[in-house]
Amino acid sequence: MPEGDTVHRLAERLAAVQRGRELVRAELRTPSTATADLTGAIVDDVVAHGKHLFHHLGGRSLHTHLRMDGRWQVIPESAPQRWQRPSWAARAILGTSDSLAIGFDLGVVEVLDAAGEASVRARLGPDPLSAEWDARVAARGLAEASATGVGAAVALGDQSIMAGPGQVYVTEVCFLAGVDPRRPLASTETERVVSLVERTMRANLPRRRRVFTGRDRPGQRTWVYGRSGRSCLRCGTPLRVDELGATPLTARGVVWCPSCQR
Repeated sequence: MPEGDTVHRLAERLAAVQRGRELVRAELRTPSTATADLTGAIVDDVVAHGKHLFHHLGGRSLHTHLRMDGRWQVIPESAPQRWQRPSWAARAILGTSDSLAIGFDLGVVEVLDAAGEASVRARLGPDPLSAEWDARVAARGLAEASATGVGAAVALGDQSIMAGPGQVYVTEVCFLAGVDPRRPLASTETERVVSLVERTMRANLPRRRRVFTGRDRPGQRTWVYGRSGRSCLRCGTPLRVDELGATPLTARGVVWCPSCQR
Protein backbone atom coordinates (compact mmCIF):
# COMPACT_ATOMS: atom_id res chain seq x y z
CA MET A 1 0.00 0.00 0.00
CA PRO A 2 1.37 3.48 -0.85
CA GLU A 3 2.50 5.34 2.26
CA GLY A 4 2.06 8.93 3.34
CA ASP A 5 5.03 10.38 1.47
CA THR A 6 3.78 8.85 -1.78
CA VAL A 7 0.31 10.34 -1.31
CA HIS A 8 1.74 13.77 -0.45
CA ARG A 9 3.79 13.72 -3.66
CA LEU A 10 0.65 12.71 -5.54
CA ALA A 11 -1.30 15.60 -4.01
CA GLU A 12 1.42 18.03 -5.10
CA ARG A 13 1.41 16.61 -8.63
CA LEU A 14 -2.37 16.84 -8.95
CA ALA A 15 -2.51 20.30 -7.39
CA ALA A 16 0.10 21.55 -9.85
CA VAL A 17 -2.22 20.88 -12.81
CA GLN A 18 -5.65 21.27 -11.17
CA ARG A 19 -5.50 24.00 -8.52
CA GLY A 20 -7.63 26.99 -9.51
CA ARG A 21 -9.00 25.26 -12.58
CA GLU A 22 -12.55 24.28 -13.49
CA LEU A 23 -13.50 20.64 -13.91
CA VAL A 24 -14.87 20.39 -17.44
CA ARG A 25 -15.13 16.62 -17.06
CA ALA A 26 -15.90 14.77 -13.85
CA GLU A 27 -16.87 11.11 -13.81
CA LEU A 28 -17.05 9.04 -10.64
CA ARG A 29 -17.54 5.39 -11.43
CA THR A 30 -18.60 3.80 -8.17
CA PRO A 31 -22.15 2.86 -7.15
CA SER A 32 -22.32 5.40 -4.32
CA THR A 33 -20.99 8.31 -6.39
CA ALA A 34 -22.32 7.57 -9.87
CA THR A 35 -24.92 10.36 -9.66
CA ALA A 36 -22.62 12.96 -8.09
CA ASP A 37 -22.05 15.89 -10.44
CA LEU A 38 -18.77 17.73 -9.97
CA THR A 39 -18.63 19.22 -13.46
CA GLY A 40 -18.06 22.96 -13.27
CA ALA A 41 -16.52 22.84 -9.81
CA ILE A 42 -13.32 24.79 -9.21
CA VAL A 43 -10.46 22.85 -7.66
CA ASP A 44 -9.44 24.95 -4.67
CA ASP A 45 -6.66 22.57 -3.70
CA VAL A 46 -5.57 18.94 -3.56
CA VAL A 47 -4.21 17.88 -0.18
CA ALA A 48 -3.14 14.72 1.62
CA HIS A 49 -3.61 13.60 5.19
CA GLY A 50 -1.68 10.41 5.77
CA LYS A 51 -2.70 8.00 3.02
CA HIS A 52 -5.91 9.91 2.24
CA LEU A 53 -6.33 12.34 -0.67
CA PHE A 54 -8.81 15.23 -0.71
CA HIS A 55 -9.80 17.38 -3.68
CA HIS A 56 -11.32 20.57 -2.24
CA LEU A 57 -14.10 21.74 -4.52
CA GLY A 58 -15.85 24.84 -3.18
CA GLY A 59 -17.34 23.42 0.00
CA ARG A 60 -17.27 19.81 -1.12
CA SER A 61 -14.42 17.30 -1.03
CA LEU A 62 -13.67 14.35 -3.24
CA HIS A 63 -12.08 11.87 -0.86
CA THR A 64 -10.06 9.03 -2.38
CA HIS A 65 -7.70 6.37 -1.07
CA LEU A 66 -5.33 4.23 -3.14
CA ARG A 67 -5.48 1.17 -0.85
CA MET A 68 -3.32 -1.62 -2.33
CA ASP A 69 -3.78 -1.25 -6.08
CA GLY A 70 -4.88 2.31 -6.77
CA ARG A 71 -2.99 4.90 -8.75
CA TRP A 72 -3.58 8.26 -10.45
CA GLN A 73 -2.38 9.03 -13.95
CA VAL A 74 -2.09 12.63 -15.16
CA ILE A 75 -2.14 13.29 -18.91
CA PRO A 76 -1.58 16.77 -20.38
CA GLU A 77 -4.37 17.68 -22.80
CA SER A 78 -1.81 18.05 -25.59
CA ALA A 79 -0.35 14.56 -25.07
CA PRO A 80 -1.63 11.30 -26.59
CA GLN A 81 -4.49 9.96 -24.46
CA ARG A 82 -2.94 6.61 -23.61
CA TRP A 83 -4.36 5.23 -20.38
CA GLN A 84 -2.05 3.09 -18.28
CA ARG A 85 -4.85 0.72 -17.27
CA PRO A 86 -8.09 -0.46 -18.92
CA SER A 87 -10.97 2.03 -18.92
CA TRP A 88 -13.06 -0.32 -16.77
CA ALA A 89 -10.49 0.14 -13.97
CA ALA A 90 -11.09 3.91 -13.85
CA ARG A 91 -12.95 4.99 -10.71
CA ALA A 92 -12.53 8.76 -11.07
CA ILE A 93 -11.90 10.89 -14.15
CA LEU A 94 -11.21 14.59 -13.60
CA GLY A 95 -10.53 16.80 -16.60
CA THR A 96 -9.63 20.47 -16.85
CA SER A 97 -9.02 22.48 -20.00
CA ASP A 98 -5.40 21.38 -20.10
CA SER A 99 -5.11 18.04 -18.26
CA LEU A 100 -6.85 14.78 -17.52
CA ALA A 101 -6.40 12.86 -14.25
CA ILE A 102 -7.61 9.27 -14.02
CA GLY A 103 -7.84 7.41 -10.73
CA PHE A 104 -7.58 3.67 -11.34
CA ASP A 105 -8.65 0.94 -8.90
CA LEU A 106 -9.17 3.40 -6.05
CA GLY A 107 -10.15 1.78 -2.77
CA VAL A 108 -12.27 4.73 -1.62
CA VAL A 109 -14.20 7.27 -3.70
CA GLU A 110 -16.71 9.52 -1.96
CA VAL A 111 -17.99 13.08 -2.11
CA LEU A 112 -18.12 14.76 1.30
CA ASP A 113 -19.24 18.05 2.75
CA ALA A 114 -17.04 19.89 5.25
CA ALA A 115 -18.44 17.89 8.17
CA GLY A 116 -17.82 14.63 6.33
CA GLU A 117 -14.18 15.46 5.67
CA ALA A 118 -13.74 16.54 9.28
CA SER A 119 -15.17 13.18 10.37
CA VAL A 120 -12.62 11.29 8.24
CA ARG A 121 -9.75 13.39 9.57
CA ALA A 122 -10.94 12.93 13.15
CA ARG A 123 -10.37 9.19 12.82
CA LEU A 124 -6.75 9.78 11.82
CA GLY A 125 -3.77 10.71 13.93
CA PRO A 126 -1.45 13.62 13.16
CA ASP A 127 0.42 13.50 9.85
CA PRO A 128 4.23 13.91 10.05
CA LEU A 129 4.19 15.71 6.68
CA SER A 130 1.36 18.10 7.51
CA ALA A 131 1.68 21.72 8.57
CA GLU A 132 -0.54 20.77 11.54
CA TRP A 133 1.83 18.00 12.66
CA ASP A 134 1.96 17.61 16.44
CA ALA A 135 4.68 15.24 17.59
CA ARG A 136 3.47 15.35 21.18
CA VAL A 137 0.04 14.03 20.23
CA ALA A 138 1.64 11.21 18.23
CA ALA A 139 4.00 10.30 21.08
CA ARG A 140 1.12 10.28 23.53
CA GLY A 141 -0.86 7.96 21.25
CA LEU A 142 2.07 5.57 20.98
CA ALA A 143 2.55 5.61 24.74
CA GLU A 144 -1.13 4.86 25.37
CA ALA A 145 -1.12 1.95 22.91
CA SER A 146 2.12 0.59 24.35
CA ALA A 147 0.72 0.76 27.88
CA THR A 148 -2.01 -1.67 26.82
CA GLY A 149 0.55 -4.15 25.45
CA VAL A 150 0.37 -3.26 21.75
CA GLY A 151 3.64 -4.10 20.00
CA ALA A 152 5.77 -1.41 18.36
CA ALA A 153 5.08 -2.44 14.76
CA VAL A 154 1.32 -2.57 15.27
CA ALA A 155 1.24 0.77 17.10
CA LEU A 156 3.37 2.49 14.45
CA GLY A 157 1.08 1.23 11.70
CA ASP A 158 -2.09 2.38 13.48
CA GLN A 159 -3.37 5.30 11.40
CA SER A 160 -5.43 6.61 14.31
CA ILE A 161 -2.17 7.22 16.18
CA MET A 162 -0.07 8.57 13.33
CA ALA A 163 -1.36 8.99 9.76
CA GLY A 164 0.97 8.00 6.96
CA PRO A 165 3.52 5.37 8.04
CA GLY A 166 3.04 1.99 6.38
CA GLN A 167 5.01 -1.21 6.28
CA VAL A 168 8.22 0.30 4.94
CA TYR A 169 8.42 3.02 7.59
CA VAL A 170 7.24 0.72 10.39
CA THR A 171 9.94 -1.82 9.57
CA GLU A 172 12.77 0.65 9.02
CA VAL A 173 11.98 2.89 12.00
CA CYS A 174 11.91 -0.11 14.34
CA PHE A 175 15.38 -1.00 13.09
CA LEU A 176 16.73 2.54 13.35
CA ALA A 177 15.38 2.77 16.90
CA GLY A 178 16.84 -0.63 17.84
CA VAL A 179 13.39 -1.86 18.84
CA ASP A 180 12.14 -5.45 18.59
CA PRO A 181 8.92 -4.85 16.60
CA ARG A 182 7.01 -7.43 18.63
CA ARG A 183 7.31 -5.68 21.98
CA PRO A 184 5.58 -2.53 23.24
CA LEU A 185 7.62 0.65 23.22
CA ALA A 186 8.95 1.85 26.55
CA SER A 187 7.75 5.26 27.73
CA THR A 188 11.28 6.57 27.20
CA GLU A 189 11.27 5.49 23.53
CA THR A 190 8.10 7.03 22.12
CA GLU A 191 9.39 10.55 21.48
CA ARG A 192 12.52 9.28 19.73
CA VAL A 193 10.51 6.89 17.57
CA VAL A 194 8.10 9.66 16.57
CA SER A 195 11.07 11.87 15.70
CA LEU A 196 12.53 9.10 13.52
CA VAL A 197 9.25 8.74 11.65
CA GLU A 198 9.07 12.47 10.98
CA ARG A 199 12.72 12.81 9.95
CA THR A 200 12.77 9.83 7.61
CA MET A 201 9.45 10.74 5.98
CA ARG A 202 10.52 14.35 5.41
CA ALA A 203 13.90 13.25 4.07
CA ASN A 204 12.26 10.84 1.62
CA LEU A 205 9.44 13.14 0.52
CA PRO A 206 11.35 14.66 -2.43
CA ARG A 207 13.03 11.40 -3.41
CA ARG A 208 11.94 9.10 -6.18
CA ARG A 209 13.14 6.10 -4.14
CA ARG A 210 13.14 5.91 -0.36
CA VAL A 211 16.57 5.71 1.27
CA PHE A 212 17.10 4.81 4.93
CA THR A 213 20.73 3.71 4.94
CA GLY A 214 22.31 6.72 3.25
CA ARG A 215 23.28 4.49 0.30
CA ASP A 216 21.15 5.09 -2.78
CA ARG A 217 22.08 1.86 -4.54
CA PRO A 218 19.93 -1.17 -5.45
CA GLY A 219 19.64 -3.58 -2.54
CA GLN A 220 21.18 -1.12 -0.07
CA ARG A 221 18.50 1.54 0.41
CA THR A 222 16.77 -0.18 3.34
CA TRP A 223 18.25 -1.82 6.42
CA VAL A 224 15.71 -4.61 6.75
CA TYR A 225 12.57 -3.99 4.67
CA GLY A 226 12.44 -6.33 1.68
CA ARG A 227 15.51 -8.22 2.89
CA SER A 228 13.94 -11.38 4.33
CA GLY A 229 16.23 -14.39 4.03
CA ARG A 230 19.32 -12.19 4.00
CA SER A 231 21.78 -10.96 6.61
CA CYS A 232 21.73 -7.69 8.52
CA LEU A 233 23.68 -4.98 6.71
CA ARG A 234 24.99 -3.71 10.03
CA CYS A 235 26.02 -6.84 11.96
CA GLY A 236 25.65 -9.79 9.58
CA THR A 237 23.07 -11.67 11.70
CA PRO A 238 20.44 -13.55 9.66
CA LEU A 239 17.29 -11.44 9.55
CA ARG A 240 14.02 -12.73 10.97
CA VAL A 241 10.44 -12.30 9.72
CA ASP A 242 7.38 -12.28 11.98
CA GLU A 243 3.74 -11.84 10.98
CA LEU A 244 2.49 -8.95 13.11
CA GLY A 245 -0.86 -7.19 13.14
CA ALA A 246 -3.79 -6.14 15.27
CA THR A 247 -5.74 -9.11 13.84
CA PRO A 248 -4.77 -12.15 11.73
CA LEU A 249 -6.34 -10.45 8.70
CA THR A 250 -4.20 -7.34 9.08
CA ALA A 251 -0.96 -9.14 9.97
CA ARG A 252 2.02 -8.37 7.73
CA GLY A 253 5.51 -9.79 7.61
CA VAL A 254 7.92 -7.56 9.52
CA VAL A 255 11.63 -8.14 8.90
CA TRP A 256 13.99 -7.40 11.78
CA CYS A 257 17.43 -8.15 13.19
CA PRO A 258 17.50 -10.15 16.46
CA SER A 259 20.91 -8.68 17.33
CA CYS A 260 20.38 -5.01 16.53
CA GLN A 261 16.79 -4.85 17.77
CA ARG A 262 16.00 -5.70 21.38
